[in-house]
Amino acid sequence: MNQPLSGLSEKIFLDRYALKQADVKETKVGDYVLVLTQDDVKFPTKEVGVVLERDGDTVKVQLRNDDIIETNVNKLTLTIEKTPEEMWDRLAKAMASVEKTEEKQHEWQQKFRAVLDDWKLVPGGRIAAGAGASDELTLFNCYVIPSPHDSRGGIMETLTEMTEIMSRGGGVGINLSSLRPTRAIVRGVNGTSSGAVSWGGLFSYTTGLIEQGGSRRGALMLMINDWHPDMLRFITVKQNAGEITNANLSVCVSNDFMKAVKEDLDWELVFPDTSDPDYDSLWDGDLNKWKDAGKKVIPYQTVKAREVWHTIISSAWKSAEPGVVFTEYYNQMSNSWYFNPIICTNPCGEQGLPAWGVCNLSALNLSKFYDDVHHDVAWDELKTAVHTAVRFLDNVIDKTPYHFEENKQNQQAERRVGLGTMGLAELLIKLKIRYGSADSLEFLDHLYAFIAKESYLASSSIAAEKGSFTHFETDLFLQSGFMKNMIEHHPEVGKAIREQGMRNVTVITQAPTGSTGTMVGTSTGIEPYFAFEYYRQSRLGFDKQYVPIAQLWNDQHPDEDFPDYFVTAMNLSAEDHIRVQAAIQKWVDSSISKTANCPADFTIEDTKALYELAFDLGCKGVTIYRDGSRDEQVLHTTDEQDSAESSGESEAASTTVSETVETTSTIDNKSIAAAVQQPTPSTSFKTNIVDHQYKKRPQVLEGATYKYNTPFGMAYITINDLDGIPSEIFLNVGKAGSDVFAMSEALGRVCSLFLRYGEHGEKEKLLIKHLKGIGGSGAIGFGSNRVESIADAVAQALQMHMSKLELKRDAMASLVESGATLQQEQEGLMTISLDGEVHGDDVGQVVHEVNDGSDLHASKDLCPACGSASLINAEGCKTCGQCGYSKCS
Repeated sequence: MNQPLSGLSEKIFLDRYALKQADVKETKVGDYVLVLTQDDVKFPTKEVGVVLERDGDTVKVQLRNDDIIETNVNKLTLTIEKTPEEMWDRLAKAMASVEKTEEKQHEWQQKFRAVLDDWKLVPGGRIAAGAGASDELTLFNCYVIPSPHDSRGGIMETLTEMTEIMSRGGGVGINLSSLRPTRAIVRGVNGTSSGAVSWGGLFSYTTGLIEQGGSRRGALMLMINDWHPDMLRFITVKQNAGEITNANLSVCVSNDFMKAVKEDLDWELVFPDTSDPDYDSLWDGDLNKWKDAGKKVIPYQTVKAREVWHTIISSAWKSAEPGVVFTEYYNQMSNSWYFNPIICTNPCGEQGLPAWGVCNLSALNLSKFYDDVHHDVAWDELKTAVHTAVRFLDNVIDKTPYHFEENKQNQQAERRVGLGTMGLAELLIKLKIRYGSADSLEFLDHLYAFIAKESYLASSSIAAEKGSFTHFETDLFLQSGFMKNMIEHHPEVGKAIREQGMRNVTVITQAPTGSTGTMVGTSTGIEPYFAFEYYRQSRLGFDKQYVPIAQLWNDQHPDEDFPDYFVTAMNLSAEDHIRVQAAIQKWVDSSISKTANCPADFTIEDTKALYELAFDLGCKGVTIYRDGSRDEQVLHTTDEQDSAESSGESEAASTTVSETVETTSTIDNKSIAAAVQQPTPSTSFKTNIVDHQYKKRPQVLEGATYKYNTPFGMAYITINDLDGIPSEIFLNVGKAGSDVFAMSEALGRVCSLFLRYGEHGEKEKLLIKHLKGIGGSGAIGFGSNRVESIADAVAQALQMHMSKLELKRDAMASLVESGATLQQEQEGLMTISLDGEVHGDDVGQVVHEVNDGSDLHASKDLCPACGSASLINAEGCKTCGQCGYSKCS
């Protein structure tokens, strides 16, 4: 018997998927409603209740916790469906209605209802909300529309298409590579272009204004190809506040680019010759097609591929964007390679699509296919569910309304579907297999190979009955990278396709299933659990969540730690995440929405290694999330809402809360629960609590000063030692009174406080790890002399200093071992300075220069307009050489 929904699950169901009465004026006593209890743009809250009284537009509602509130009828969401069973009946009937005979309709309505029951198959959000509910709402989650035509009219046409799709509930992906780069000539108006990225800002802004189908905000993916001259600006655009805020970003990376990265080659940024007479009619963003037509390409800039790659990695490390999609490899693996190239992905990245392509998604809930008698997967039940689910999704293609004829022509000609999974992490726990382990990778290969095989056999079987997709050509279809792998392991699939054809060009997609998975109460997509107890911020409020399987284990094993197969996202290494993604990608003909969660101290070098591992393992894309790298998170392990709303109360309190989040992400449920119950520190937090751990500075310290060229000018970095260990850092960069001088002084003070606090750990190594490689708007030098920023210079100086200290310690040990007297030891050490030269009494005043040969005549400050390190004193005024800002104008 199905369990009734409660808590956030019930709220999600009623808010997003239950059939609604649009006119809230129809509200009457006894109706179940969602009521907006906190009308806040950023932190809204909705609760489930029953209408007790109504007087005009004023209603009294009894909430689930028995509180009674008085509110306006316009703050209610009035639902017709109250239970999932009502929704399942609606969906089964709607999807069976496209079958050609009444007998078939009845047969498949029964089969669809059976697989929907108890959430064994969880339809995509647009299907759940729209099927049988409205002839206007699309049943497709996401769309990719053609790259904008490179004209004002073309851009406005794309904006119109995007708006229309989003208003009906669909997310949109747009590749901006068709738009000419910044400052390119626009002859028609005798001017220059603002560039592809600026138009991306327009699409982003519009997305933020749209309420999708009455139930969610607009969703947008913006992409750009690795050859586009605006790529570098695109990569870093989110570091400019307010320019693009309502879109996910990804860079389309080719095999040649990755080869150039590995071999440290030059990379050319190019764009078609816009003066070509065929430019307006032929150019659509496909550079290979342009070149194949014998058309001219204009070089704009030659860069080092590794430097571009480093910029992508640094930005992803800082803010989880941009993601990377290995587009050329994607097309090599794609079943539509021979007639419909992939140009972009949907907003979550799991579905690469051609122009006018769509996402048609649903997910099997794997947690429902556990055979507790045999402690195994219920393989026969899973097989039946797969075959039913493929037909369910194929019927969606004929049931959905099409608002653009181009969508209809494309989708009915290729019949793209995306069957995925949720509940994987829960299934692994039931099977006592640790997510990310070698055993799990072997199991995942077996599980997803089974799902892929049965999905393709199901599609081929439907083709025998209803016909193949229009563009199906047997030999070409079987030549895709995916089909070669499939036939190698499952020759029966190739045999079936040759005999019967193929109904759908692709069949499998691993979507994130965030809202539907939370509603169902299982793990989302193919992800591990974020935590076993956490808080979720959404349009419905800030809700505490418990993972049922973990709560059940706790109840049955009080005062015991979880077994090792109970793991959360932050217990795993980032490499574990990527290897799981790669194992599943092998059996997914589309792609995967998967985030490699990383701890806060994950470095840029770690990120680089991870991205390259993903490419080497055959992933089609990669996205990381480094804990704490964004100001706002959907999921938290502590109740941060109160502290977020009262952040002005105490800086110390905010710091402690964030530290608790990082710590509790990596411990078990009981520890999390204990941490959540700890009171937030108040403004009475005093420094005398930690004074006993802080080493006081003696009157005299010895050390060395290092001289580095940085993007802001020459930096003098002094590192002094206490008991042979670095204990303070002084920075002198820029002119007194400049922002750079102030921030550099602050950096030195914070580093010194960190080095002199407590006895635990090798803090100097940790400091190097966190500061090294931090990049800004520019860099100085090449190779080993390259300096990314002032912070990077500090890390390099500290690293050099540690090497010299090690040399000094080794020399002292040699003297002691040789039996030298104390006087001889002291005299000997006086000749061993930190740079290995003789300095006598001046050992504490060494200046070690690191200079790439360039001479920065003027120190630079931060420009308040564009944020770059380009503000210099010129002609008696501070002027930015990057954007032209002048303090005097």
